[in-house]
Amino acid sequence: MDELSLLEQLLPGLHCGRDTVIGPGDDCAALDCGGPELLLAAADHLIADVHYFAENTRPEDAGAKLFNRNASDIAAMGGRPRWALLSAAAKDFDNDYLLRFSQGAARAAKVCDASLVGGDIAGLPFPGLSASLTILGSVPKDEVITRAGARAGDLVCVTGCIGNSLLSGHHLNFRPRLEEGRILASKHLAHAMLDVSDGLLLDLQRMAEMSGVQMVLDPARVPLRAGAKLPEALSDGEDYELLFTISPEREKELESIAASVIGTVRAGSPAVLDPAGKDLLTGKKGYEHGKN
Repeated sequence: MDELSLLEQLLPGLHCGRDTVIGPGDDCAALDCGGPELLLAAADHLIADVHYFAENTRPEDAGAKLFNRNASDIAAMGGRPRWALLSAAAKDFDNDYLLRFSQGAARAAKVCDASLVGGDIAGLPFPGLSASLTILGSVPKDEVITRAGARAGDLVCVTGCIGNSLLSGHHLNFRPRLEEGRILASKHLAHAMLDVSDGLLLDLQRMAEMSGVQMVLDPARVPLRAGAKLPEALSDGEDYELLFTISPEREKELESIAASVIGTVRAGSPAVLDPAGKDLLTGKKGYEHGKN
């Protein structure tokens, strides 16, 4: 399986009705159900020994990660999570494990003032555990942020730190940046935004392509998590930080969310470059299902 190639072929052919304000290709779909807010919808998987190591991870921590990585998608649109549906298919994982896994997801939802309202459970014909969560959230219609709004002259910014997510334990014990996302949305600060889940370079590429601009990244300004090394930090992923662009005139307003400026946006064919104009996408960019 080649994830990106599959999506390039699949997404353009999907039908979206008039009530679909934002369709496939962003962190969430946004649906107009009437009223002042859009309904945000997203889904993601968590697979044992792919997204976490089952032998040395508490099931409740794995379940919390599944909810929180979905909540990070809601944060990237400037929204709030409201409801979630959890589905799991397993073999050789007993009831106690699955119960604790589900309780971990439910507790993480409660922390975010959201509710786990249902789902499904099934058996697998082969050993393993695959769980998925569908999350629903909301955002005022005039505040939703997409990947497509970056403008030439913008500053490129990121919350928190990048890199060493696995060894530091951050990939399990992170806080979705919901408060920061709401500030960026409610104050109309961010022009474009997404969450860094598959790698900083890969997600910069996605924003560049959706916005039709060039991202100029200054690697020396990337805030590194303790123990992280820059080359790996740019592509490792699992950071769950917010990557966004703002007007330079509003840089001082970033103080309330502890974000760092890591580059600029300029006009041109979509690309990710360093300040000297070198293409940064020639090596490993991030995690791609079917290639990693």
